[in-house]
Formats: sequence, structure tokens, C-alpha cells
Amino acid sequence: MHQRSFARLRVRPRPANRSQGWLNVGSLTIPVALGRTGIRANKLEGDGSTPRGEFRLLRLWFRADRHPRPRSSLPVQRITRDLAWCEDPTDRRYNRPFRRRDGEPGDRLQRGDNLYDFVIEISHNARPRIARRGSAVFIHVARPGLAPTAGCVALPLPRLRQLLERIGSRTLISIG
Repeated sequence: MHQRSFARLRVRPRPANRSQGWLNVGSLTIPVALGRTGIRANKLEGDGSTPRGEFRLLRLWFRADRHPRPRSSLPVQRITRDLAWCEDPTDRRYNRPFRRRDGEPGDRLQRGDNLYDFVIEISHNARPRIARRGSAVFIHVARPGLAPTAGCVALPLPRLRQLLERIGSRTLISIG
């Protein structure tokens, strides 16, 4: 039996710790890691903040060498060894995935740790893309202890896997 997709994920900060928060969806409340400088409306490249706003979930990227294809209503893409995300505001590929050659800059999506085993691309700074307004803002696997991110929303792996089957292209994430 197919469950309906969640319409909205809501993320709010923890009052005592700006780099952590809560994701509320349906009857679930899930602890999350946020950017090291908390949630900000005026997100800039490299500021360590998680952008405030409402965003669409665009695509799910996953490590096929570590996990079976997840069930999700989102478009699903495999993360390959050469896949990276452009974080250079002067590059025409800024805030987009690209095939990275050895030695070329870019945030590799195939990492040694498990943080990017599942990556949900959100619509922050996607249309239009504006240089220096922030790139590579994802929902991904959290570090132990919910250590801060560079600006993403991160969940413990079991909780992220639990959400994958219940989110789709019509699901929104509201941060702030």
C-alpha cells in the first residue's frame, strides 16, 4: 500500500543551540543539525548558515555502492565517483551538479564518510541562481551528536531513510 507524501516539512531552531533544531512532519518530531551559524534570511556563500525560507525538494541523490535504490516519489539519481557540486560563484555551473575531473575544485558528492549517502537537493538559490547567495544546501545524513553543518539540514540516517518514502516533488521544506 502506497502512503501519501508529506506536504510540508517544518524546521525550526532549538532555542539554546542555533546549530541544532527540530524537523516536524506529521506526528514526527526529529532532531536535526543546522548550519554552524544557525538560520539566516540573508544566506551568503560560505557563511555557515542554513537559509530561512520555503523550498521545494528537487531530487534525491544516493550512493548505489552502499545502499539499494531508495523508494521515493522524488526523482532519484546515483552518486558516482566523479560527481561534484559547484560552489564557485564565478563559474557558470554555480550551485549545480557537474562531472569533476581529478584536481578540479568542487564539493565531491561521493565522500568517505556517510554524510552524503542520501542527499536531497532543495530549491534554495536554484531559479534564479544568484552568485554568492549560497550553494549545495541539502538535506543529508547527520554527523554523530548532530554536529553543525556548513548550511544544510542533517538528520540521523534511520530518520532520513524513514522520510524518503513519504516525500516527493510536491513536498515543501519550510525553514525558520
